[in-house]
Amino acid sequence: MPPSSVSISSPAPPISKSHLRIARPTNDISAILPFYTEGLGFTILSSFTAHAGFDGVMLGHPGAPYHLEITTKDGHDAGRAPTQDNLLVFYIPDETEWKEAVTRMKKAGFGAVTSFNPYWDVQGKTFEDPDGWRMVLQNAAWDI
Repeated sequence: MPPSSVSISSPAPPISKSHLRIARPTNDISAILPFYTEGLGFTILSSFTAHAGFDGVMLGHPGAPYHLEITTKDGHDAGRAPTQDNLLVFYIPDETEWKEAVTRMKKAGFGAVTSFNPYWDVQGKTFEDPDGWRMVLQNAAWDI
């Protein structure tokens, strides 16, 4: 069934009140931290070392209903992002705030890349972290 014909009349399930953690591995946490902290302005919310062989960091904004967990494990090659269309998309409706976010990414040394899907280049800018994972700053509201 195409998304346009999905009914939203049923009550929200308990998962609608959950906190979203997006977790992914890397070979070098310190190499990707500037992308998320200096570029996106994320805060290091928490970190851990030697937990069942893993080191990790939780990144996000205090109070936001999501955060990113980046982990590394000695002896494990995390590799790069599987495709150029694996995206995190942040909708920023205010144009001034969007421009500030794009400028912050550029000042942190991360230039925009051409998106795999040209849709994201119409009202947004796509950036790629050192592991090849991509993030879009979209100058639009999310109305659904």
